[in-house]
Amino acid sequence: MATILITWPDFDAEGADVGRRLTEAGHRLRIAPRTADRTPRDLLALLEGVEAAIVSTDPFDAGVLDAAARLRVIARVGVGTDSIDLQAAARNGVAVCTTPGANTSSSADHTVALMLAALRRVPAHDRAIRAGRWERTGPAVGSELGGATVGLVGYGAIGRAVHERLTGFGARILICDPFAPAGGPGVRHVDLDTLLRASDVVSLHLPLTPGTRHLLDRARLALLPAHAILVNTARGGLVDEDALADALEAGALRAAALDVLALEPSPPGRLHALENVTLTPHVAGLSEPSIREMTRRAVDAALAVLDGRRPEGLVSISEPNEVTPA
Repeated sequence: MATILITWPDFDAEGADVGRRLTEAGHRLRIAPRTADRTPRDLLALLEGVEAAIVSTDPFDAGVLDAAARLRVIARVGVGTDSIDLQAAARNGVAVCTTPGANTSSSADHTVALMLAALRRVPAHDRAIRAGRWERTGPAVGSELGGATVGLVGYGAIGRAVHERLTGFGARILICDPFAPAGGPGVRHVDLDTLLRASDVVSLHLPLTPGTRHLLDRARLALLPAHAILVNTARGGLVDEDALADALEAGALRAAALDVLALEPSPPGRLHALENVTLTPHVAGLSEPSIREMTRRAVDAALAVLDGRRPEGLVSISEPNEVTPA
């Protein structure tokens, strides 16, 4: 019998079949308090005597992993591992698993929703009407996805799902991902700088690694046309936020639609104050179906490791594929 720590806030220990599966297998559940800013010290206190952890974005740094003597598996609900020191996990014999594919549809839907919200200026129209303004002319009318060139930086499962959704709009697709197979008709593989110069909409779909941090820095943001829109549903650290705010304030970029920020939860800052920025709280991958499926897969992975079986979604300690300019 093992003690399993649950920090995933959408885990329903009593009402869900997945919770019952853990207890019926004889394991004890330790449900962590809900918080968005758990520190490594907080996490370490919760991990005392724990053999498995079903988690979200908790900070499993080297100090935590070196001290969590009994921990055998981290089952990450989602796909990002930037909050986990994979080398320290491997050194301590801790398996790290994710739930790839479980939230692909939700993430792709949200990405396209953000594109449309920014292009059609939906949040701005909503604010204007609530303020008593009825704006239907000039720049207020927005633009269209049909006929637009959309650049996808990263072409994994979510990038491909976004592409599938965009085909119905008649958008032209550019892809920057040296690891991706050739695209279908009307799809061009290009280097990053070419993609940025040629796109009306740029959408990010790649992991945050040392090689991709601030991939869109001040110099690369300057390559985007002034009418372009940046959409980020991947990781906030991919973009230099100060440089992005400068570009938006100066009119060098039309708009940004961001589901992720460098610091989460994000305190009010320059991006929050801009009318041409649409923000959502890192919910692209969250929907009722995706939450159920991610939870189920994380539970499956934890049980597999505790039972001595190879889990699905096992993460290699090697760096994930990086998208770099060709």
